[in-house]
Amino acid sequence: MYSSSIFDGHLDDFSAQEPQRAPIGVFDSGVGGLTVLRQLYRHLPNESIIYFGDTARLPYGIRSQAEILQYVREILNWMQQQRVKMVVMACNTSSALALEIVRREFSMPIIGVILPGAKAAVVEGKRIGVIATPATAKSNAYRRAILEIDPNVQVWQVSCPEFVPLIEQNRINDPYTHEVARSYLEPLIQQEIDTLVYGCTHYPHLAPVLRSLLPSQVKLVDPAVHVVAACTQELDLLGLSNTNPPLPTRFAVSGCPQQFAKSSVQWLGHTPTVEVVDFSDTAISHF
Repeated sequence: MYSSSIFDGHLDDFSAQEPQRAPIGVFDSGVGGLTVLRQLYRHLPNESIIYFGDTARLPYGIRSQAEILQYVREILNWMQQQRVKMVVMACNTSSALALEIVRREFSMPIIGVILPGAKAAVVEGKRIGVIATPATAKSNAYRRAILEIDPNVQVWQVSCPEFVPLIEQNRINDPYTHEVARSYLEPLIQQEIDTLVYGCTHYPHLAPVLRSLLPSQVKLVDPAVHVVAACTQELDLLGLSNTNPPLPTRFAVSGCPQQFAKSSVQWLGHTPTVEVVDFSDTAISHF
């Protein structure tokens, strides 16, 4: 079993008597999912949240489907132990490679980011570019989802393997990051895209860099905004929306808690207390 948490003493009551007060689980490979967390804070301020970053095994974008599926199952099992009422898969790679499989294996609602992002993209434009991790781009998940919604649009995808490591290393403003971004965006600019989809939840952190390189008329689509709308709808349908004050957000990682805490300060506005989850022996320690 996992060690005690800030939710102990409340979770049994939430699950049995007031399930709407149970937390929402959010996970990503690292700090990328904080873009989703910020939208949850903004639009669902009464919800308690557990955030998990699988920082020991990032980047996910270079992993195989078998590896991603193993990681996602471990995380969801842990989330189940924490008695969450819903999980937001704040990771495009996981959503592309594992979502449909694990939805059949777990009873709790699991929300992915790709379909909400695809729906938003077709509203915005007809010439759509998608920047994504290698695994997400290779899966063609965004292309399929977009074309299923509107077969008359055109979609171009670009694999961006260097973005996640640069963001996790807090090198957003490095000249090298600008050079890398320019090389990734150039083929999309040549295709005269009118819309760009962030195909990874890390990428909104690069918004100032990308905006400076793109033509002004290109619209940016952040699936994080739209996945929260999907969460809101699902909570309402299930009668699980919380109207009580939330508990403090709980942060956990599989890697270095100090590094995550340091990297997340600029987006959270404070230094979070971060737990370490070790899936090999199911122990949690606190930093």
